[in-house]
Amino acid sequence: MHPVTSEYDYLSQMVPHHQDAITAARQLQRSSRPEMQQLGRSIVTTQTAEVAEMKGRLEKWYPQSPAPSPSGTTMPDLSELSGDQLDKTFLQHMIPHHMMAIMMSQQLLMHGQAPHPEVTAFARKVRDDQWAEVRAMRQYLAQWFGQQNMPCIPRVPGMTPGPHSGAPGGPTPTEPSPAGT
Repeated sequence: MHPVTSEYDYLSQMVPHHQDAITAARQLQRSSRPEMQQLGRSIVTTQTAEVAEMKGRLEKWYPQSPAPSPSGTTMPDLSELSGDQLDKTFLQHMIPHHMMAIMMSQQLLMHGQAPHPEVTAFARKVRDDQWAEVRAMRQYLAQWFGQQNMPCIPRVPGMTPGPHSGAPGGPTPTEPSPAGT
């Protein structure tokens, strides 16, 4: 992940990042766990729509800029995995993958880098939706595989796990208000 330095940078990095998640999530059709199948469908549906939305905004607002292109993947090839190995590997890699999207979104919000309010709202939604999925995925790891600690989940300013101040869903002290003040 590269630091987010602008709205264009955020959108152009997030497109291939989402595409990477979609590719991995499609593999969950083969999971024997209904929860994992549903998680996969949700990620594919949500992030496919978000990719289309981001591409549309890039074409409209930044037509002279280069199109987003993948700079590498953070997800392993899951096509040869099955059963517990598929589920566990997906969870272990998708949690930090989602955390990257959360951090990118939080960077954009904290630094007020989005001149378009639609992107500010979009970044907030990505942050909050993916944080909810991270919590669910951590619960699956603990419940099914006994993994309690995920050292790959760093502390992010404004993102503290729990229902107290700074949890996703509410503005942080360093995040501009929706009105831009």
